[in-house]
Amino acid sequence: MKELMELYLVFLRIGAVNFGGGYAMLPLLEEDLNKKRGWVTTDELMDYFAIGQCTPGIIALNVSTFIGNKRKGVPGAVASTLGFLTCPIILILLIAAFLTNFADIPLVQNAFAGIRVCVCVLILEAVMKLWKKAIVDRIAFVIYALIFILMLAGNLIPVKIPAAVLVVAAGIAGILIRGHKEVAG
Repeated sequence: MKELMELYLVFLRIGAVNFGGGYAMLPLLEEDLNKKRGWVTTDELMDYFAIGQCTPGIIALNVSTFIGNKRKGVPGAVASTLGFLTCPIILILLIAAFLTNFADIPLVQNAFAGIRVCVCVLILEAVMKLWKKAIVDRIAFVIYALIFILMLAGNLIPVKIPAAVLVVAAGIAGILIRGHKEVAG
C-alpha cells in the first residue's frame, strides 16, 4: 500500500505542474523517474511516449499509467493515473468556472501568452531529446524522412493522415528496412 501511495503522490505532483502536454512533461519525467528514482530507463520512457502518442487519450496520462503498471501492475496503473488526474481536474474545474469572467483581461491574456512561449520551449527540449534517442543511425534517419514526407503529404492533401497510421507505417518501415539489412548482412 505504501508503494501505491508513493505512485499516487509522485504523479499528483507531476500532474500539478504538467503544463503543455506530454512532450513538455518529458524532461520532468526523465529527471524525476529516471535519474532520481530509477523507476524507468530513458529508452523505456521514450517507448512509453511513442506508445502513448498512438493510443487513445492524453500522452502524459498514458505514460503515467504505463509507469504505474510497470511498478505495481494494475493497482499501480490506477494509482498513477488517479494521481496524475487529481490536480488537472481540480484546476480545469476552477478555470472553467472563472475563465469566462477573466479571459478578456489583458493581464490574463499576457500571462497565457507567456505560458505558451514557455510550453514551446519545453516541447522543443523534449523533441531534441527524442531526436537524440531515436535517430541513432542512417536507417533511423531514413524511417524519419519517410514518415516526415508522409506527414507533409497529409498536410497537402484534403485528407489528414492519422498519427496512428504514421506510427504503424514507421513500424512497418523499421521491420522492412532493418529486416532487409539483417538478411543482407
